[in-house]
Amino acid sequence: MASTHADALRGILDYLDGRWKGPVIIAESSAGQTMDGFENFRYTRLPGEYKRLRIQLVDLNQEAEYKLTHLLTPDLHVQPVRLAARMLDPESFQICAAILKTHNTVIATQSIKNMTLGAPIHYKPGETPRWNDKRKYHGGVRQTHYNMFLTASKLKPFWGATVIDGWEGMEGNGPASGTPVPSRAAIASTDYVAADRVGLELMGIDPKWIGYLNYCHQNGLGQYELDKLDLDGPQLATLARKYRHHKDVERQLDWMGPLREVPPKLG
Repeated sequence: MASTHADALRGILDYLDGRWKGPVIIAESSAGQTMDGFENFRYTRLPGEYKRLRIQLVDLNQEAEYKLTHLLTPDLHVQPVRLAARMLDPESFQICAAILKTHNTVIATQSIKNMTLGAPIHYKPGETPRWNDKRKYHGGVRQTHYNMFLTASKLKPFWGATVIDGWEGMEGNGPASGTPVPSRAAIASTDYVAADRVGLELMGIDPKWIGYLNYCHQNGLGQYELDKLDLDGPQLATLARKYRHHKDVERQLDWMGPLREVPPKLG
């Protein structure tokens, strides 16, 4: 449940097949071992099923090509972070494949969380000493939201479209230990902020709670106001469900309050 289902990728590939000659690159910088994930979730079957698309499976950690951006530390200093170079390739058309899930640090994760934390890389398999730039995002509840906004600002020019799989979402102690919710929905948009805003409506989550999405909207990365979106599909009210929050949701909401000397670290 925690990772993109191969059938969600098939839905995207079905659309591309006949419209795009390829190549298609399925890329990930897993927090663990990416190629093991590709095998476990059966992504390795996809190149043989869609031969015209010339699919390649790429481990961004193994590729080890990066460009730097800069984030805040827990003490509000500046630190460099390595983002996979493919995520900043102007020749690419990037399609995010996300899921409706609750989260242990930022309340909800969909398109923007998927891309901003999918871009930082870690050590190549077998490399020592080990390092992981994803960990730099967990520097306090406020800093996490702001660092995701900084990263989204860097990546936004390269985003093409997003598809959020809500066939079976995750509630409770997401993003890895929650329980299934049969939302039976999908969201697609060229505006990642708008897609995530609609996703929050389907999950019954207060949109004011999601700091990084509010920051992105306030700085022109997308539309967050529901009454200004052009929606094509069923009425949202017919699909909406009330997702159960993570057990630490009250602590996560500390980002909205005054800055504390030692911010709590979640996730």
